[in-house]
Amino acid sequence: MTSKRSPVRTAPFRIALTLSAILAGGFFAFASPAYAQGLPGMGGKQPVEINADQAIEWHQDVRAYVARGNASAKRNDSTVFADVLTAYYREVPGKGNEVFQLVADGNVRIVSPNQQVYGDHGVYDVDKQVAVVTGRDLKLITNKDVVTARDSLEYYEAQDLTVARGDAVAVRGNDRLRADVLIGRLKKMPDGTTQMERIDGSGNIVVTTPTDVALSEKLVYSVADNVAVLIGNVKITRGDNQLNGEAAEMNMNTKINRVIAGRDAGGRVSGLLIPGEKNGPGAPAGKKQ
Repeated sequence: MTSKRSPVRTAPFRIALTLSAILAGGFFAFASPAYAQGLPGMGGKQPVEINADQAIEWHQDVRAYVARGNASAKRNDSTVFADVLTAYYREVPGKGNEVFQLVADGNVRIVSPNQQVYGDHGVYDVDKQVAVVTGRDLKLITNKDVVTARDSLEYYEAQDLTVARGDAVAVRGNDRLRADVLIGRLKKMPDGTTQMERIDGSGNIVVTTPTDVALSEKLVYSVADNVAVLIGNVKITRGDNQLNGEAAEMNMNTKINRVIAGRDAGGRVSGLLIPGEKNGPGAPAGKKQ
């Protein structure tokens, strides 16, 4: 019985082919998870260049194309690298083959001009327009930010949402946001690019700046204003000084914090101000209370 698998081998293997033949336009949505700047011009049937050290295989039994051995797929200025790249397709009457799922396995790295994503495993669901990267040492690096997560980095293309799950941390300069889950809300710009507009955090929030450490249950961070709103059991410390309330606003530019009392606190905030400390948690750094 002859095998239905048809490997094509060279070392290294290089082939240029149209996107409609093997890969769908959603493939490079892998490059747009948490805190992405967007990838304009990824639609349409533009060529994708596939490279593999070992083989490119056509698995007719499972309806898949597989590139093995230091595999890469490049389109425009974006490239996906992995040990193995797999495209699963279905047959559409009158239209030929249609890719519905794309999988990257082993040493996954997605590179574009504005960001790099690292993980062990990546899956893009073409129908749902959802990309999920998982594995050890998950990381997204942009021109301004570094985002890490324990469980997954996800991108929901139709909703313009990015999600980092599990001990998620976003670092910009000397400021650091940590939460169980961080959700980035993207906004399409007039020039066709996508920019981060807002970050929502939930669960075990910790905001760290050079002067302050703040704890809360929820977070809403305005990227343009560089202002974080903290909600639920807020505690802000600066040195040995401390302020407590139900909500707070932290301005990362002015270094001024405003704490708001909740109803459970009887309409008041509480604080511990230590004599001799120059800066309280609500004052600008470098100024006395």
